[in-house]
Amino acid sequence: MGSIGSPLSRTSPAPKTPDASGKMGKKERGQKEKPAPIPQTLGEEEPKNPEDYQCVGILEQDFVELCTRYGYVDFPKVVVRNQGRSTSTSEKPVVEEQRVSASCSQNSLLQIETKYAFFRPTIQVELDQEDPKSVREIFIRGWKLADPILGIFSKCLPSLTQLQAINLWKVGLTDETLTTFIALIPTCASTLKKVTLEGNPIVEQSYHRLMIPESTITHLSLRNNNINDQGAKLLGQALSTLRTCNRTLVSLNLGYNHIGDEGAGYIADGLRLNRSLLWLSLAHNRIEDKGALKIAEVLQPFELTHTEVVERRRLLLEKGAQDRTRIRGSPSSSRQGERDRPLLVLGGTGSNDKGLKASKSILGKKKEKEITKKEEKPSSGASPTQNATKKEDTSKGSKGKLNVPEQKPGRAKGAKMGPREKRSTLAEFELSPEPTEILSPLLEQTEHRNGKVFLSGNKVLMHLNLIRNRITETGLRGFLSAVQHQVKFTKPKSPSKNPSGLLKLMLGKNSFPPQCETYNMIQEMMIPRELKTKKDEEGPPLPGP
Repeated sequence: MGSIGSPLSRTSPAPKTPDASGKMGKKERGQKEKPAPIPQTLGEEEPKNPEDYQCVGILEQDFVELCTRYGYVDFPKVVVRNQGRSTSTSEKPVVEEQRVSASCSQNSLLQIETKYAFFRPTIQVELDQEDPKSVREIFIRGWKLADPILGIFSKCLPSLTQLQAINLWKVGLTDETLTTFIALIPTCASTLKKVTLEGNPIVEQSYHRLMIPESTITHLSLRNNNINDQGAKLLGQALSTLRTCNRTLVSLNLGYNHIGDEGAGYIADGLRLNRSLLWLSLAHNRIEDKGALKIAEVLQPFELTHTEVVERRRLLLEKGAQDRTRIRGSPSSSRQGERDRPLLVLGGTGSNDKGLKASKSILGKKKEKEITKKEEKPSSGASPTQNATKKEDTSKGSKGKLNVPEQKPGRAKGAKMGPREKRSTLAEFELSPEPTEILSPLLEQTEHRNGKVFLSGNKVLMHLNLIRNRITETGLRGFLSAVQHQVKFTKPKSPSKNPSGLLKLMLGKNSFPPQCETYNMIQEMMIPRELKTKKDEEGPPLPGP
């Protein structure tokens, strides 16, 4: 069987296979970075079939059992994160005492083992309660996460019904293991909304696959992954294009990467038509004035490109066609109601009972189209002469009966639902699929200036972090214009409500002097919006004793 991960060979004992029992000790130093050799299986008996095991929702138990069934003898332990911290801190003074009073080699070995226990590969978990089934968050740090352990995770993680977040920090992800991990996410509980992949640079820069339109991830952190302009282009396209848009992602952290002006432009293009992202961090990158101006442009009315204008016209045509079909459908239902109403009126007069009776006799023989033709014939004047003999028979014996069956359908419809109520419910039913159309920002209100079409801008993004880039006062002027527009057009309708739009803009520690006038003006406009939001989130102060 293959090993779970290459770092396990550092902490696990050397396998006692016949081929490597004598030579592994000499070559161990030169093979530290290579994958671990094949571990020894449990005895000579074949391990139990892992497919037969049903996970119980306790990660420690399920993970150990599945590793055992696959034939692994050395694998990471599942530990509770808080307990691991407390034990490691409490053992530190013991180690110091043992160093002073070390009397034998066994004590020194115990000291080393205790000292480096923190660096052993572990799967740390946080529990929502003391119940082992309430795993809320998983942390894997500092050891290579290979396909075998991902295969075991694919069996035991779906049973964790309260899992909310997975954090992978420096686990040596590759494009292949990332593909396996992405396929694992949909099998987990619907509560899994946060994914953190930090310190995992991938040559293919394929992190955008975590942001496909079908993704359920709402919080994604991709810090310190060496993402460059090409990777930013893929991420910007994942945020939105003309035809696709991510509508689930709420926060995206791209800090500590290598994104420059070109990459910032791609992210800005993704923000043009994205209306779900609320929190974005591009801190500690390489963005200069050109990229900053592209981002600031999106936060205020911006000009639509030719392709966007063409797509907007197409969407408007489709929406108009749907509205026309909806209008055509609603009179058809009202016409059917009107056809029923003349029957009731005609039935009460007696002179037109012949045509009504004739239409009833044809109900079971012909379709609704032919019925309408028969209903129109009595008004033309030809049907009363043809049905004169039938009128005499029906007027004698079934004069009262005519009113009852004719009024039953009308009363049933009127008693349950009036015509106005019926129209309103039909309208609600027809309007139910329309949110997908309204969500397209290209259908938002536009403004025409000198033959150009301007969209109102992104007023959904609330938090933007651009600290420690290379923005000068030139880039700040673009943000000043954006903030002025946001403050003017995103005021709350009532003083009790919070302002909408951009509420926090972090531009500190860039390439402009600390006493920059433009920066101070931005701060003066943003601080009241930020303070009001914080005050409302914290609530009123508690009364004193």
